[in-house]
Amino acid sequence: MSDTVAMLKALADPVRWKALTFLREPGPSTCSQGDQGVCACDLEHVLGVSQPTVSHHMKQLVDVGLVRALRRSRWVFYEIDQEGFSALEAEIGRFSTAPTTAARDDTALA
Repeated sequence: MSDTVAMLKALADPVRWKALTFLREPGPSTCSQGDQGVCACDLEHVLGVSQPTVSHHMKQLVDVGLVRALRRSRWVFYEIDQEGFSALEAEIGRFSTAPTTAARDDTALA
């Protein structure tokens, strides 16, 4: 559960949300080629923040498992971690279905 809470906290920041949106659809003007991820320098321009601030926000997303960081030479490229989002989706998806009778009885005892 704490992993889910950490992921949700990371998603709650508007700068990180904007970064994730850009990672999902970076557009043709990025310096990355093909499917190698998005360069940190592109995130600086899109987010309108300094390189240290980009690094801070991206580290938060990497630490909770929502983004992967790939170092190539002196550059860091970022990409969405599909497994992390799948795990988060599965955890949150539990709230979209009604609990079983046994689960309701267990929570009433807590």
